[in-house]
Amino acid sequence: MRLRAFGRVGWQVSEIGYGMWGLAGWTGSDDAETMRSLDRAVDLGSNFFDTAWAYGDGHSERLLGRLVRAHPDRRLYVATKIPPKNQKWPARPQDALEEVFPPDHIRRYTEASLQNLGLECIDLIQFHVWQDGWAEDNRWQREIEDLKRRGLVRSAGLSLNRWEPENGIRTLRTGLIDAVQVIYNIFDQAPEDALFPVCRELDIAVIARVPFDEGTLTGALTADSRWPEGDWRNTFFEPGNLKASVERAEALRPVVPPGMTMPELALRFILSNPDVSTVIPGMRKPRHVEANLAASDKGGLDAGLIARLRSHRWDRKPAPWSD
Repeated sequence: MRLRAFGRVGWQVSEIGYGMWGLAGWTGSDDAETMRSLDRAVDLGSNFFDTAWAYGDGHSERLLGRLVRAHPDRRLYVATKIPPKNQKWPARPQDALEEVFPPDHIRRYTEASLQNLGLECIDLIQFHVWQDGWAEDNRWQREIEDLKRRGLVRSAGLSLNRWEPENGIRTLRTGLIDAVQVIYNIFDQAPEDALFPVCRELDIAVIARVPFDEGTLTGALTADSRWPEGDWRNTFFEPGNLKASVERAEALRPVVPPGMTMPELALRFILSNPDVSTVIPGMRKPRHVEANLAASDKGGLDAGLIARLRSHRWDRKPAPWSD
């Protein structure tokens, strides 16, 4: 597993980390299999794990805490997120800070996450949604500074709303944000336009999430794909989006080189960009862990293939079903 610098904080993190939403927020999760998968990731050199209080109301955090305690000899980096107080994903332009991240809420959920994790300090605490109109509001700024001063968190980050990669740039310039988490993949190339140059300028770590476009870039979706009742994917892949997603995946299939899978192509596209500090695929089975982490050993893609993938960029706008 290759390591990359995590922005200005100076950590060396695995370029393929572990996204933990699917371990507690999707149907079909099994804790015993989850722990085997997490342990296997550690064995293979992954050391960055991203969770959130909202992933099962703390359940995913508790699983991550178990993992950290099971590997006292390894430096595992823990990232989690504060949920919006109004429980609205994504944040809306009209939402006031006090409705989403008032200071007492920031403090209370940071402490709740610490309790779930069973840790004394969180490496990276992130706002789970964001609006750049809050950038200069000193209420969240003072609270983040206080959490760092008290030793409860080491760094702070933003998890940007889906398909809004520029809705956070003003906040990055406050100097209080150390990392930004954004959707970036073969389809979602827009972060390269404005966000990544600012991250380079300010030496802010980039966490690339949703590398497989919620499953589209695994190549496994069909027009008949369905999930159990209550599974979030039933909402995201509403009929119009499912049809468009399957069509996009099929158009990409001829570009996948012989001997390479579509998931490998998707990960290596992201790893080809040095602006990315780590990419966090969701993985629920040990075989998925092994297949995904192997992409690190193979490195990035050649320039010719990257150029061909540019034509598969898919610029989208947030919709009610895309939360």
